[in-house]
Order: sequence, then structure tokens, then C-alpha cells
Amino acid sequence: MREVWADVLALYGFKSGEYTIESYGSGLINSTCLVKTGTEVYVLQRINNHIFSNPYLIADNIDKISEHIRKTGADCFFAAPIQTGDGRSVVRVEQGYYRLFPFVKSSHTIDVVQTTRQAYEAARQFGKFTKSLSGIDIHRLNITLPAFHDLSLRYRQFLEALSGGNPDRICAVNALIEELKSYAGIVEEYGKIKDNPDFKLRVTHHDTKISNVLFDEEDNGICVIDLDTVMPGYFISDVGDMMRTYLCPVSEEESAYEKIEVREEFYFAIVQGYESYMKEELTPIEQQYFFYSGKFIIYMQALRFLTDYLNNDVYYGARYPDHNLVRATNQTTLLRRLMEKESVLSGFSAAAV
Repeated sequence: MREVWADVLALYGFKSGEYTIESYGSGLINSTCLVKTGTEVYVLQRINNHIFSNPYLIADNIDKISEHIRKTGADCFFAAPIQTGDGRSVVRVEQGYYRLFPFVKSSHTIDVVQTTRQAYEAARQFGKFTKSLSGIDIHRLNITLPAFHDLSLRYRQFLEALSGGNPDRICAVNALIEELKSYAGIVEEYGKIKDNPDFKLRVTHHDTKISNVLFDEEDNGICVIDLDTVMPGYFISDVGDMMRTYLCPVSEEESAYEKIEVREEFYFAIVQGYESYMKEELTPIEQQYFFYSGKFIIYMQALRFLTDYLNNDVYYGARYPDHNLVRATNQTTLLRRLMEKESVLSGFSAAAV
């Protein structure tokens, strides 16, 4: 791999022997390393083109976002890729697609949300990102992952797995299947959203886990990173993914389901952080769907995990038997816990802040 990194770095003018390379980050999709030369540090990344079939679409989106921020003077910093001498922000060699970023000094990422301050700062940064790009022509952005958060599609795939999946697995998890089918009203609500002109397509990150925010040494948010999934979308995607990954003290991998809970104070932090920039951007109808955002994303992820389990783990894979069943049960439990608190939390929505 180091030989490949060297071939790529040569395209950016780096000479052998003038830098060191070390692995970096905990991302599961792209491969990342730090490049150190003198006092300068860079982030070199290989884009997973098995997931993102056309990495040039990502590069084009980032270029358009950079151009918009530069022209409007928006107060929104993000680390744009460095271009090669001939103006390329993504380079292709035989082994794949690569890009180079400047390393933001005195910054760090967080893998697990530990405090409400971190949740607030992350939500604030994602809200700021979308707010800063409110004037961009949304139709100029490429779709890097088609139907990524299309809940209607995910539900259809779930139903298809019930008829064409592993019959033994289908029989064994009938109770879980029936529970997820009982929540189909969430899909119906999503259909209404798509048909409602009061729901606006905006520049949406689509992957708002805490590790996609850079923090300074005092845990103040600096900016969002990993813009591969940035494309037109609904605000419920970003808010919902924050709820899915910030509200619970344990991850989707936890099999001790009694540990799964929804921490109310983290919900309040998400609302306050996101609305510090987005409150005036959301329409009154959108504000009413703030709590729904969490149900939307958590339900979709539960469906996707169970669908993969019924299809013999062909998409996510499995590190041990029933891995995707554990994930599906985990997310279904989280959804149940969230809905149990709807009467309390939905009152503390965008409209109430």
C-alpha cells in the first residue's frame, strides 16, 4: 500500500524521502493516512469506488460547494481537497481513486459522543453547513449514492426479502419481522413528505455521525468533513442520523439490548445546536417533523440490517453468525425507546426552541 501512496503523492509533487506516512482515522469506507513533511501535515485518502462508483461526481460536488462559499463569502470553513498541478482534485492510478487534503492544525475527531456539549457542537456545525449553502442551485449537485435515504425503497426491499430470502431465517425472526411491519406508518409519512412542497430539498450531508466533525482542543466544532454523501436531500436525513448515533450511549453493535436508551438531554442538545443556524430556514411544516427525523432514520437502518440478514448478509457482511440480526434488533429496540418518549421529546422541537 505504501508504494501506491508514493505513486499518488508524486502526482502532487512530493518527492520520495521527503515525507512519512502513517495510517489515520477509524472510517470503514475509505482508506486514509497522514502524510508528514517538515512542519506540514496532509491527509491522503483512497475513495472506495465499490461504494461510490463515480468518485468524480464527489469531486464535482465539492468544487461547486467551494465555489459557492467563495463567491458568497459564507462563514463556513471546510477543508477542500488540494489540486494537482494540472487542476485535478481527484487522481486515478491503476489501484484506484485518491485525493489529498490539508490537515487542519490543532483539530481532532471523536468516535463516540460522550457529552451534550459535543452533541450540540456537532449539530451546530451540520446546521451551519446546510445554512451556508442555502442559496446554491440544488439541481447542480450530483447524486453520489442514488436512493441512499429513500425509505420507500428500503421498505420494498424488506418486503422482497420476506418472499425471496432465507426461509429458515425468515421463520426464526418472525416476531421481529412483524414488529417492523407494524411501524409501516413511518413509510407512509415519508411518502407525504416527498409529495409536500413545504419540504425543501437542501444541501444535505447524509452521514452526520460525530466522527464527521472536526473539533478544536476545547471541543468547539470547527467544521464538517467527509463530504462524499453530500447531495440534495431533506433535513430529516441529517437530523435523524444525529439522533440515531448521538442519543444512545451504546452503538448499533451492542447485543445487550437492556443498555439501549434514549438520553433526553442529548436530544435537546441536537435541537438547540441544529436550530442555532437552521431554525429560520425550516418551514413550519418541517418544524413539526423534527422528532419524526429520528424515527425515519432509525427505522430505515433497522430495515436495512434485517433485510441483509434475510438475504444471507450479502450487503453489509457479517463478522459472526447473526451479526446483522443483532444490529437489526438493536436498532428496532432504539426505535421503540425513542417512540416511548415521543410525548416528551416532540414538544421540544424546532418550533419550541
